[in-house]
Amino acid sequence: MEQEEDGRLIERARAGDDGAFTQLFERHYSFLYKYLLKLTLDEEVSADLAQDTMLKCYTHLASFKGKGKFSTWMISISTKAYLDYLRKLKREKNWLKEMKRTLSRKLTWQAETKGMEWSDAFTDFNQLEDKWRVPILLHYYYGYSYEEVGQIMGIATGTVKSRVHHGIARLKKGES
Repeated sequence: MEQEEDGRLIERARAGDDGAFTQLFERHYSFLYKYLLKLTLDEEVSADLAQDTMLKCYTHLASFKGKGKFSTWMISISTKAYLDYLRKLKREKNWLKEMKRTLSRKLTWQAETKGMEWSDAFTDFNQLEDKWRVPILLHYYYGYSYEEVGQIMGIATGTVKSRVHHGIARLKKGES
């Protein structure tokens, strides 16, 4: 029954009836959003992907063959959109990592040309995640106590000590 009703709405939407597509959208949006929420675990990302999916459904409605359910076609589009989103995040993360590496090399070169000592440890240090790097920098370079670092970062003193310890251990192992 639902598939037949979807079929009629799709035909009307293809004929230019935007109200018919609005009905399709209203009928399937909740299902789509909940599916994306389970994938992303992020309400904002889920809402964005759901809107992108519905826009693609609208603009590519002519390519829907009608052999399966509209909801299946819609979920297929949203899954591809989600995978594209993950690839984009990975590219951005890699770009940021490369920018940090480039900046670190540039700072090393500038230090060497000005006769300053600049250890390779600093290059490795810049590759650490912020949760390890920030407390080490604040404690060892700027001389803040663990308590002060905890206040600055809004975390417990014990957490600061743990992050400093684990961050230094990661540097010794060559991990980021």
